[in-house]
Amino acid sequence: MLKILIPTLMLIPTTWLTPSKWLWPTALLHSLMIALFSLQWMKWPSETGWAALNTTMGTDPLSTPLLILSCWLLPLMILASQNHTTKDPVNRQRTYVMLLTLLQVFLILAFSATELILFYVMFEATLIPTLLIITRWGNQAERLNAGTYFLFYTLAGSLPLLVALLLLQNSTGTLSLLTIQYSNPLSLLLYADKLWWAGCLLAFLVKMPLYGVHLWLPKAHVEAPIAGSMVLAAVLLKLGGYGMMRLMATLEPLTKELSYPFLILALWGIIMTGSICLRQTDLKSLIAYSSVSHMGLVAAGILIQTPWGFTGALILMIAHGLTSSALFCLANTSYERTHSRTMILARGMQMLLPLMAAWWFIASLANLALPPLPNLMGELFIITSTFNWSPWTLLLTGLGTLITAGYSLYLFLMTQRGPLTNHLVSLEPSHSREHLLMALHLLPLLLLVLKPELIWGWTF
Repeated sequence: MLKILIPTLMLIPTTWLTPSKWLWPTALLHSLMIALFSLQWMKWPSETGWAALNTTMGTDPLSTPLLILSCWLLPLMILASQNHTTKDPVNRQRTYVMLLTLLQVFLILAFSATELILFYVMFEATLIPTLLIITRWGNQAERLNAGTYFLFYTLAGSLPLLVALLLLQNSTGTLSLLTIQYSNPLSLLLYADKLWWAGCLLAFLVKMPLYGVHLWLPKAHVEAPIAGSMVLAAVLLKLGGYGMMRLMATLEPLTKELSYPFLILALWGIIMTGSICLRQTDLKSLIAYSSVSHMGLVAAGILIQTPWGFTGALILMIAHGLTSSALFCLANTSYERTHSRTMILARGMQMLLPLMAAWWFIASLANLALPPLPNLMGELFIITSTFNWSPWTLLLTGLGTLITAGYSLYLFLMTQRGPLTNHLVSLEPSHSREHLLMALHLLPLLLLVLKPELIWGWTF
C-alpha cells in the first residue's frame, strides 16, 4: 500500500522543487510510474479477498479496480491540463499539479480504508481540492456558483452519514469493514431505524448522483477545467457507488422495502436525463447529463442487492469512468480550438482532424454501450438483475438504452459530421499529446474486453 502512497505524497515536493521547464514532464513521468506500479494490486495472493492489509488500509476485489482507476487518471489529467495552464504563472501551475496529487492521495485513502470513519473523512476531504480546482481554474464567470452548489449539496448529504456511522459504532462496537460483517445483525424495526437507513445512503446517492439531487453535477462539470471534469466524472462519482456497496451489508433487513422510491427515481432518472441530453446545445453539459443517466443504472444495480447487480454496477462504474473522461478530453480539444462549447459552432471537424474524429467515434460508441465493450457487460448485468426483480423495469431500462444510443449518435454527428462552419478560419492541428491521452483512455477499455474478470468484484 505504502509503495503507492509514499511516491504519490512525494510528488508534492517534487512539483515545487523541479525547475519550471521540467515541471510537466517530471510530474507526468512520476505519476505514470505510480500508475504502472498500482497495476500490481491486480494479483490476488490471498483466499479471503483482502490483500495488502495493514491496520487501517487494505485492498479487496471491490476496491482494487477503483484504486487502479484513480492512479491511472492522474497522469492523464496532467497530460490534458498542460495546454490549458500554459499561460498561468509557474507558481499557479505548481499549485494546480499539487491539488491534483492531493486529490489522488485522498482517493487512495478513501478506496483502501478498512475503517468506515477513515473512509468518511477522506470522502469529505476530496471536496477541498476539487472545490479549489473548480473555483480557481474554471472557465466561466459562473464557476463560484457551481462551486457553492457542489459544496452544499455534498455537505448537506453527508452530515447525516456521520451521525449514522456514529450510531452504528455505538450499537455494534466497531466500524471496521473486516469485522462489521460478523457482528450481530441489527434489528431494524423502529421509525428511527428507517431514518438511520436513509442517513446512511443519502450521502452516497447525492454523490452518485441520483436523479433529483443531481443539479450540482452539470454545473460543476461545465464550469470545471478539464482535469476537474475528468476526475469528477471518472472517480468522484464512483465514491458514491463504492460507499453504498460497502454499507449495504449492514443495512440488510430494511433495504427490501425502503429502496423502492430510490430505485424508481434511479430508473426514471435514466429516461429523464437521457431526454435532457437529446436537446442539449452545450457539449460539456450533454456529457455531464449522460453521466447522471449512467450512474442511475449503477444505483439501481446496487439497490437491488443481487450478485449480478453488484457486478454490473462495478463493471459499469469502471467502464463509465474511462469513457466519460475520454469524452471530456475530446470536448476540451474541441474547446481549445474553437473557444466555444456550443456544438453547432464546431461541427464538421472530421474533414479537418480525421484522426481526432476516429477517437470521437470510438468514445461515442463506448458511451452507447457497443458490444463487446465493458459498458455493455455492465448494463446487461444490471438490466438482467432489475428484470429479475420486476419485469416492468424492462420498459424503463430498454427505453433508457434507446435514448442513450440516440444522444450518443447525436453527439458524434453534431460535432464531427456536416458542413464546416464559416467562422473557423485557422485551426491548430491535433498534437501527439492529445492522441496519447485518448489512447491511454480507450486502450484499457478495449483491453478489458479480453479479461473482464479484473473488474467483476467479489461476486463471482
